[in-house]
Amino acid sequence: MVTDIYMPVLPAILPLLILNNGYSYLAAGLLVTAYNVTSSFTQPVVGWLSDTKGLTVSVTVSLFVSAVFVALMGVAKDYYLIMAFAVIAALGHACFHPTALSLVSRLCTDADRGRITSYFVVGGNLGYAIGPVLAGVLVWSLGLPGLLLLIIPAVVMVFALRHLLPGGIAGACELHAKPALAPAEARSLKPFTILMTASILRAWGVFAAITFLPMYLVTQGYDLVYASAVMTLMLLAGVAGQVAGGRISDRIGRKEFMVFGLVGAIPCFYLFFATTGVLSVLAVLLFGFFLWSTFAVAVAMSHELLPGNVGLASGMMMGLAIGFGGLGVAVNGMIADHYSLAAALGTIPIPIAAAVVLMAVLPYPWKTLFCRNRETAIQ
Repeated sequence: MVTDIYMPVLPAILPLLILNNGYSYLAAGLLVTAYNVTSSFTQPVVGWLSDTKGLTVSVTVSLFVSAVFVALMGVAKDYYLIMAFAVIAALGHACFHPTALSLVSRLCTDADRGRITSYFVVGGNLGYAIGPVLAGVLVWSLGLPGLLLLIIPAVVMVFALRHLLPGGIAGACELHAKPALAPAEARSLKPFTILMTASILRAWGVFAAITFLPMYLVTQGYDLVYASAVMTLMLLAGVAGQVAGGRISDRIGRKEFMVFGLVGAIPCFYLFFATTGVLSVLAVLLFGFFLWSTFAVAVAMSHELLPGNVGLASGMMMGLAIGFGGLGVAVNGMIADHYSLAAALGTIPIPIAAAVVLMAVLPYPWKTLFCRNRETAIQ
């Protein structure tokens, strides 16, 4: 949670950077692009180095680096210095997730992997929601230099991780550590590639909905406050969905739940357009619940498909899948420009439906529908 407080701070302070420093919209946008690209595309590299070379950055170091360089953006004036701070902060963020998820994976068993992974992911979601609010309060009260106070949560968490947990995270994980597979035992990358592609398509649907639903509500005569409130409720429903999804997938099977969650999101999305008032809001909440519920489950599946390369799997799922999924929003934007906003929204379920097909054919065992041997099915 504390780590992901820092990720949305830069977009939140862009208006002040533009106003105070005279940046163009292009220059300001490039700062966010540099951060996002660095974070998304570095995570798989960090995970691969961890798995193959044993090179890892402590979660406390990565957390502290990210916090410090985000905070320093509040006092820097030179554009290129702020750009450098953004890139370094993104590297800190990128180093965190593969290492942290590797630790989380070693704390899990097959019976609780979905539940525990969902707790980790939900923590990140909460931090992402807190970040803009916390940064906004500090900047409103103290100006941009107030961002320096953002170092405090990181310092507190570094202390907690190093001193308050019995035996530390690493010591706790050693109790559950599983030996990495030798190269000769490495499993086929085909199932993981299919899962990765499905995750990209799912992320496309998520980011397109977040981007265009508020615009659609405003064009329908609702004010921006109402549109923002609906989006906040949808995201909160998604948080609840992730916790529920992790638990349910442990009971009925991950593949079953992935298909169920993705399929369930599609009619809820169209019901949102076909109704008004309370029913419409309930439909969009269910859409958020179902679609977001599959994220932590997909991460847990990636760890099971690549048990000897959990760092790489984590980097791919938390970095590349989200990064490439975000790029898909440009397609919906082009549809909106050439046709209409309604047409762009109407196509959002298409990548979600494609993800359903990929999940259905994924070489991964059905736990409830067909009780086949897990190892035989994955291999």
